[in-house]
Amino acid sequence: MRGGLSARSRRIARRLLATGIGALLFGACDMGGGFKGMAIDPARDMPTFEFTQASGAPYRTVPEANRPMVLFFGYTHCPDVCPTTLADWKRVKAQLGAKADRVRFVFVSVDPDRDTPAVAERYAKQYDASFVGVSGDGPTTAGIMEAFGVASAREDAPTANGYMVSHSSQVFLVNDQGRLVALYPFGTSWEALAADLDRLL
Repeated sequence: MRGGLSARSRRIARRLLATGIGALLFGACDMGGGFKGMAIDPARDMPTFEFTQASGAPYRTVPEANRPMVLFFGYTHCPDVCPTTLADWKRVKAQLGAKADRVRFVFVSVDPDRDTPAVAERYAKQYDASFVGVSGDGPTTAGIMEAFGVASAREDAPTANGYMVSHSSQVFLVNDQGRLVALYPFGTSWEALAADLDRLL
């Protein structure tokens, strides 16, 4: 214990702080606009980023007609938020049925030192074969995190898995025009994301 908080509590506090920073960077967020998540009003045009996949093929976040994109920033050694989020994505996909084939679910690693493209891809696909896991070089990772208002910080104390990373925990919804339209803080029901995707599809 230090300052009355356990190490886990301090990690959670930093994670919540990071989430708050990300939300504040987007300015006007509310529950309106017909979305079950937090609507981004006005919707924000997002820049395009390119990652190299394990196969060597590029993966671009460029808009695709009739294909909204869901993004989450995490890391493969995450003990709680990341596996919970991707498990929720699996539920979302099942709820949407055949429509889900048009959704791009993208997991972006904030820990490229350990998460190679192959590791990130394998992690995402263990939840569903259609999920995309990407990891970029330093500039690419920093660029996409800045664009989405995502924060992360490496923990000082070592663990059995090497080290922990505190990171923003919201899910982002980008429409097929490349505009960020809603976000979902950790703890938001997966049904909210499913309903908003169904609306876009």
